Amino acid sequence: MLDMPLETTVDAFLGGMVEAIQPARGHHRSGLDAVILAAAMGGVARGRIIDMGAGAGVAGLSLAARAQGASLVLAEREAELLACAEQALQRPANAGFADRVEVVGVDLLAGDARKAAALLPESFDHALMNPPFHDRGRVRASPDDFRARAHVLEAGGLDDWFRAAAALVRQQGTLAAILPADRLPAVLAACEGRFGGLAVLPLHPRVGEPASRVLVRGTKGSRAAMRLLPGLFLHGSTGSPYLAGPAAILRDGASIADIHSVWSDPQWGETATRSS
Repeated sequence: MLDMPLETTVDAFLGGMVEAIQPARGHHRSGLDAVILAAAMGGVARGRIIDMGAGAGVAGLSLAARAQGASLVLAEREAELLACAEQALQRPANAGFADRVEVVGVDLLAGDARKAAALLPESFDHALMNPPFHDRGRVRASPDDFRARAHVLEAGGLDDWFRAAAALVRQQGTLAAILPADRLPAVLAACEGRFGGLAVLPLHPRVGEPASRVLVRGTKGSRAAMRLLPGLFLHGSTGSPYLAGPAAILRDGASIADIHSVWSDPQWGETATRSS
């Protein structure tokens, strides 16, 4: 077992259905984005799923709690975050799904490292990821090295992450990713020739405000056209409470399809997450 960071917190998600262990400081701490990402697939997801760059495992654990027919691999390169994910699997709150979750230490962007970790080509039905999103040299990176690596891309940019996802996911398998809205052009470029039939869901902090995030889901090898969906609003125009739909995702374990019907369009929806 890897040594735990000196200071961690135990954080409850999905109304206590999931408990994650995260470093108190010095690393990226997962929250809203990770839970929304897991909700992209929801309870009908089946088969073997990889959480790419899983961090402490919040997204993957949240999906495992929802999707009883899925097994999850939490793939992460930072030793301290791997230790957090391993310890989380020992929490009583996670006992109902812990036996379907595996933690793997690996640099996903290196093909040789994936092979050494037994993450073989096209061995996953689905993937989800919340990758670093800042291009190197375009922002001032955090002085904390761990936090910087979580937010700033390597030289290959987003393309490296989508190339790795395409290598790992089988034909007609799916990928879900969440990124800042201004990275949508780069996401579309990275999906070209790899993932098609894209569904793009803008996520708005409040009614009347521009989208701050986009949730993108696509199918490997699909030639279907992209669909830009009506946005999902997290808060009303005033006040801080979440609207009823997002609150159901965050506190009750609902999926996007449960609260936003356009996400489950039979032309490209929840049925796409069923393994053959």
